[in-house]
Amino acid sequence: MSTKTATGYTTAAAKGDTVVLLIGMRVNHFWAVHQWVPVFYAMLRMLRELAADPSRGLLGRVLLTASPRTYYVVQYWESKDKLYAYATAPDAFHHKAWAIANRKQRAGSLRGHVGLWHETYIAPEGSYESIYFDMPPFGLAAATGSLPVERRGRRAAQRFAHRAENGSGAARP
Repeated sequence: MSTKTATGYTTAAAKGDTVVLLIGMRVNHFWAVHQWVPVFYAMLRMLRELAADPSRGLLGRVLLTASPRTYYVVQYWESKDKLYAYATAPDAFHHKAWAIANRKQRAGSLRGHVGLWHETYIAPEGSYESIYFDMPPFGLAAATGSLPVERRGRRAAQRFAHRAENGSGAARP
């Protein structure tokens, strides 16, 4: 994320549909460090893998915490097809991590020490808008670029009504 503050009002330069993945973990038992630390590092490893290969489709991400127990990543993707492709790619670390988790689950060796979750949303063009004030690019704007709010409209209703010139396609910078 850029640390240079954009002065005034800006909005995300997203075009077309926007795919948002929320994915995270919850530490259920702090004392089970040997269970939850590898999960946390696996999340970071997948993010590094995605950053190293932009063709996989991850546009941007924000790592957040909801509590001392819960950590999650807001991810912005080019398309649901690219998200699915990464999730199922045999060469991706995600595939290996889930194979390990599934094996442990079948063997009964998971003891509820760490929880995993994800939610995926596809926001069609015209179903999202954004505004930032005196902020460096953040969230959707960090993933797709930002532009002066006047280009999309000063009011939320105007930004919701904005349509990309070609009228289709996934969010792109």
